[in-house]
Amino acid sequence: MAERVLVTGAAGFIGSHLVDALLARGDRVLGVDNFDDFYDPAIKRANIAAARCSSAFTMAEADVRDPAALGAAMDTIEPDVVVHMAARAGVRPSIAAPALYADVNVRGTAALLDAARARGISRAVVASSSSVYGNASRVPFSEDDAAISPVSPYAATKRAAELLCETFAGLEPRLRIVSLRFFTVYGPRQRPDLAIHKFAALISSGRPIPVYGDGSSSRDYTYVTDTVQGVLGAIERTRDPEVRHEVYNLGESQTTTLSELIALLEDALGRKAMIDRLPPQAGDVSCTFADISRARDTLGYAPAVPIRDGIPRFVAWFRDTAGRGAAALR
Repeated sequence: MAERVLVTGAAGFIGSHLVDALLARGDRVLGVDNFDDFYDPAIKRANIAAARCSSAFTMAEADVRDPAALGAAMDTIEPDVVVHMAARAGVRPSIAAPALYADVNVRGTAALLDAARARGISRAVVASSSSVYGNASRVPFSEDDAAISPVSPYAATKRAAELLCETFAGLEPRLRIVSLRFFTVYGPRQRPDLAIHKFAALISSGRPIPVYGDGSSSRDYTYVTDTVQGVLGAIERTRDPEVRHEVYNLGESQTTTLSELIALLEDALGRKAMIDRLPPQAGDVSCTFADISRARDTLGYAPAVPIRDGIPRFVAWFRDTAGRGAAALR
């Protein structure tokens, strides 16, 4: 059944892929994005260039912290469901600007949920992060873990947003919310500041890549199409009237060390990396590793792109976009 879906952060990396998937299945989509300058807004506009060609897509340039703009956007489409992807992203930048991260990620989430509640919108999916687990000693990470020891302001704001979802769902019996903890998403359109994209650019140009620590830190890398499949499953889950607030991990449930990741990039690019070895950085965790059994059982989540396949796919996109110039990234 086609739906009316509002997607915040629609011009971002994951948000734009979600918009494409929703349009492909026949939904009507309203994208909301403020096109901030955390990275080049031209990249974001290119991300949604194809979506703008669809009569089923509308774009609203608005900030989720602005209740009036957010409400006006909602009123144009009267959405069946809201998917909140907008956030100030990045662990290390959050250490330099914790107040900004709290403002966008916490106040912005509260504003969105409040606007939805005021308009009788009963269904929401909210993007969270594996960073909420901090340096958890038990792996794989389970949604039942306490997640009370974040190691960066970014992680703390994402956990706070989850708690807001729990609170809103408790206060408003009609409101059904699913929070999704994303695990290191990569693929076409990945932000240029993230490791895989940044490393590919540096290796390709013969410049050294910064490696913090000894290369043994590991991540649960998740290809963007797998993440989007999980988001679509979460949207369907919010149809169930028994849902209040539920949390799900979306990862591959496989770990790859930083050294292994660099080797995969070297193979795909056909060039050796020059390593600039640096001390570990504050805010980084040693490992992320998702238990995805709950998402498999309830959302029908079935990740299908292991990193050995995903990295060559990313590199093919990277080479194509690099060949057309940085401004053409999409």
